[in-house]
Amino acid sequence: MQPTATASPSGSGTLDHVDPTRDLDPDVLDPLRPLAGLRVVELGNYIAAPTAGRLLADFGAEVVKVERPRTGDELRVWRLHAGDTSLLYRTINRGKRSVEIDLRTDEGRAVVLSLVASADALLENFRPGTLDRWGLTPEVLAEANPELVVARVSAFGQTGPMSQRPGFAAVAEGFGGMRELVGDPDRPPARVGVSIGDSIAGLYAAFGVTMSLFDRERRRAAGADVVTPQQRHIDVALHEAVFSMMESLVPDHSAFGVERQRTGGRMEGIAPSNAYSCADGASVVIAGNGDSIFVRLMRTVGRDDLADDPDLAGNAGRWARRDELDAAIEAWTRTMPRTEVLQRLDDASVPAGPIYRAADIVTDEQYRARAMVQELPVDIDGEQRQVAFPGVVPLLGEASLPLTHPGPDLGADNDWLRRELGLDGGDAPLG
Repeated sequence: MQPTATASPSGSGTLDHVDPTRDLDPDVLDPLRPLAGLRVVELGNYIAAPTAGRLLADFGAEVVKVERPRTGDELRVWRLHAGDTSLLYRTINRGKRSVEIDLRTDEGRAVVLSLVASADALLENFRPGTLDRWGLTPEVLAEANPELVVARVSAFGQTGPMSQRPGFAAVAEGFGGMRELVGDPDRPPARVGVSIGDSIAGLYAAFGVTMSLFDRERRRAAGADVVTPQQRHIDVALHEAVFSMMESLVPDHSAFGVERQRTGGRMEGIAPSNAYSCADGASVVIAGNGDSIFVRLMRTVGRDDLADDPDLAGNAGRWARRDELDAAIEAWTRTMPRTEVLQRLDDASVPAGPIYRAADIVTDEQYRARAMVQELPVDIDGEQRQVAFPGVVPLLGEASLPLTHPGPDLGADNDWLRRELGLDGGDAPLG
């Protein structure tokens, strides 16, 4: 394992240089940064593999993001409101280094292999076979580092008849069964508003890396052979990551011929659970679908008749009369502003909450108490702005770990890499 990398006190967006040859000092191990000392090479673009890299970086890993020279990760200009680097990129790639390397050149591949030799894991999300065509085959990677953990993310996986097809999360969400269930039944399928398929795949890739690293250390301790990149790689397909979240979609169809339908703000078979409008134009989510919770909810909204109705004692009966129940609840919520609605439901121990926008999240006491919204300085068109970013999940203590820095400028660590590998030259792209 590599030595711990610490955040630069200058706030420049890079990490202090460390000597990869020295042993990791047990005294610097941080219980809140359990991945400190690990080095990860990220050959990722867009969201999926970079999300895996972000998660590993959040918990202390030194993640070196390899980007194409001059243009970098295409995410840099997605949802760009000002400057030359989007806050989407700054968010997904926080805590990482950025180096410019041309993987299509012999020099660039040699630099990457030198970096791989000192790494613990490699992340990539190119179309299957791309790295092989560039000469970075499993055999070559294993020769550079036989203990390297490799995680591959692609649209349809590394094998199977569709493995060579390109695809983004939007395609995966349709192929994995999610898109059909999002939206209202009288309208075409909708999308959830974020690249959820990419994010789920990134979570699985990060889990695969940590699982493999755990296995590596266990094998070392037992004196067993370590698994090489030729013997195993982590294969995450976007559509399979989405499909894995679909609960009993397939089992219900297999056993009973049931086809799940779009139900808008509801969850099929569960009632009452929906979004309801309030007198001030705001909305709340109320989950009154537990048997005892339902009774408390109905008494709170002044409908003792529904609370005492034996046909509504179970969820099946409530689902059959979901329209009636939703109408009764909203007739009550529309008489009060959101704050009063939520207070009364809280007094009755009925699960409910506001439907937040960004402005609500950044000022909310619960988010603030757990440091789940943190501000970092970002240079935008030459102006230093304090920008709010989401914190680190999961918590390892009472609050989120502090963020080190937002996603770096393109090639911010070119000079660091040259020093690290003993190369000549300035901070220009490598390869």
